Amino acid sequence: MHTHIVHAHPEPTSYNGALTDTAQQALTRSGGTVSISDLCAEGFDPVERAAHYTDRADADAFAALNEQRNAWKTGTVPGDVATEIKRLESADLLILQFPLWWHGPPAVLKGWMDRVFMSGGLYTSRMRYDAGYFRDKRAMVSVTTGAPEKAFGPDSRGGDFDVMLWPVQYSLHYMGFTVLPPFISYGVQGHGYSYEGRDSLEARLRDNLDAWGKRLSNLDSDTPLHFPGWDDWDEGGAAARA
Repeated sequence: MHTHIVHAHPEPTSYNGALTDTAQQALTRSGGTVSISDLCAEGFDPVERAAHYTDRADADAFAALNEQRNAWKTGTVPGDVATEIKRLESADLLILQFPLWWHGPPAVLKGWMDRVFMSGGLYTSRMRYDAGYFRDKRAMVSVTTGAPEKAFGPDSRGGDFDVMLWPVQYSLHYMGFTVLPPFISYGVQGHGYSYEGRDSLEARLRDNLDAWGKRLSNLDSDTPLHFPGWDDWDEGGAAARA
């Protein structure tokens, strides 16, 4: 199995970096191969803009989706995006590794999705969801938080992860990936949010890395996330309730 990790954190020595290193080691030990897109280290430009397109569909006004479709059709996909697409095409499993910033992913990861998930190439009105471009591949997110686990959940101070991760995980589903449950590393900044001493905090974070490695060694036991399909909707447009 080949895994591609999209790493979205600017500091190599961060806990996100440790999670990426742990994933690489665990997957390699299991006989797989791993590639990594370190978005910040590689200087990936997350801003979709006219300057990325050398053969414009409309030189007078920039419409991102129109330019993406034209670039795919004419073989003028921006080089950095073409590299990312090749990495995704070669992978059996995609992992998005990122910290939770302002209740969502960092801008560099959102921009990566904006640019790499190209309209007309990787998705169309007929090529999405179960018929998506990446329908034979799996994906999951690994996310870190500063606040402790007790701060999160429905009606909680920190927010509900099912809600905060929905845009990212639904986008993966939209692109055809089978989406596995997320791995959430809580309280990685510990000192500001709990009464843990340094030793107990470091022990907990080491245990969390061990849990991450074990999780990656047993992915076949994961039950994929369920996303509503047409069969989940009634004729009035409301989701059917069990």
